[in-house]
Amino acid sequence: MQRLAGKVAIVTGAGSGIGKSIAERLGCEGAKVVVDYIGDPKGAEDTQRAIEKAGGEGEIFQADVTSSADVRKLVEETWNHFGTADILVNNAGMEHKAAFWDTTEADYDKVLDVNLRGPYFLTQAFVQWLRAVNKPGRIINISSVHEDMAFPGFSTYCCSKGGLRMLMRDLAVELGPLGITVNNIAPGAIATPINTALLNDKEKLNALLKKIPLGRLGTPEDVAGMVVFLASDEAAYVTGSTFVIDGGLMRNYHEQ
Repeated sequence: MQRLAGKVAIVTGAGSGIGKSIAERLGCEGAKVVVDYIGDPKGAEDTQRAIEKAGGEGEIFQADVTSSADVRKLVEETWNHFGTADILVNNAGMEHKAAFWDTTEADYDKVLDVNLRGPYFLTQAFVQWLRAVNKPGRIINISSVHEDMAFPGFSTYCCSKGGLRMLMRDLAVELGPLGITVNNIAPGAIATPINTALLNDKEKLNALLKKIPLGRLGTPEDVAGMVVFLASDEAAYVTGSTFVIDGGLMRNYHEQ
């Protein structure tokens, strides 16, 4: 039985990595999926084909989450195309490595715009449409273990994810009376293109694996499974929480 049959989901950053797996899995579970991307459309097209191969339906939209006009248009076009929207997955994100004392205003603005401002105003647009028709919904943010765990050299990333955690908690209270649930998923070390340098550095990779009790990196599929649960009726009474997917890393992490 498909748990999300008849539902419509919007997934940002769905052209690669975790977003791609989430979009594919939602499609496999019966949802119609809006595949949002920015830049090269090839990844989004690959995602759409994977959804269709699994028997689902996917539509590609290009929207920059840092643009208020783009996010409003993304939600509007979803409603115009499918007649509804039920699930929002704020997945698009980025990181920038720099010592705190070397971080520029431009670096700060870019990371916070993508990781925090983007989810804020896309969620706002999503909720405005739901309120207009008195419809419940599900909001799932792909956060990070670094919404709670320090990450020296990535202060902007930690700020953005910490802000996303508090936004989720606040909106769970504010939107609960509307029947809208809001939760975060906090992945740890996941094998995705963003971690290519780590995957190719055996010494650093092995050092990290020693800190993960389960002894392996996570996969995008590990994250996608939790998204499906939170989007399904099984999680109807779940809101205001962060679900950590890190193989135990947070419980065993140390810098040296």
